[in-house]
Amino acid sequence: MNSRDIERIKTSLALSPLQRETLVGLLLGDAHLETQNSGRTYRVKFEYTVRNADYADHVYTVFQNWILSPPQVRPEPERRNLRFQTLSHGAFRFYAQQFYDERRKKRAPKSIEKMLTARGLAYWYMDDGSIKSHESKGVIFNTQGFARDDVERVITLLRGRFALEAKGRPQKEGWQIFISGRSYETFRSVVDLYLLPSMRYKVPLDRKHTCLNGNGGVPRFPQGA
Repeated sequence: MNSRDIERIKTSLALSPLQRETLVGLLLGDAHLETQNSGRTYRVKFEYTVRNADYADHVYTVFQNWILSPPQVRPEPERRNLRFQTLSHGAFRFYAQQFYDERRKKRAPKSIEKMLTARGLAYWYMDDGSIKSHESKGVIFNTQGFARDDVERVITLLRGRFALEAKGRPQKEGWQIFISGRSYETFRSVVDLYLLPSMRYKVPLDRKHTCLNGNGGVPRFPQGA
């Protein structure tokens, strides 16, 4: 595809509400933004392990109209990761201004309370969350790359909007967010609708070993999710 065709595609692109919600969660996770023209336009870069190929394919599908090539395995044999990226576009500039400081270090935006939805929380968890242990109902968000003030800002949001018992936990690399097992049912009720089957290994088993969605263990997904 030549550059003229690519520019023609770019003029027709606009982020959908679903893509905006998803992007916020992914940027809190492992996705990152890159510019090659001093901030006029940005592209979103994604990378996932081969183990999470189903998840990578799903994220690719959500942003498919922005992407020219599907997920591909890195050429380095020691890193069997899937990589793909969007076109560079001015629509991502707002997110770069929110999620990065002047040193190009990722941050949790001051406006995160207005930006993060239940869908975004679910994608953030699928991207960068884990269970505390198989014996616990607590879950963890790996926010070690964020400054402590950013972590506290997100904790305030999780407590206020989603009614989750969240707190920061110091780690060698930075601060994690831990959500107590006492908030287990609340957490599941918020994210359950958006979790992919292949990512449910990240969520503790239900206390009664029944699926919250009443669908025999098979989650129902909203249209376009």
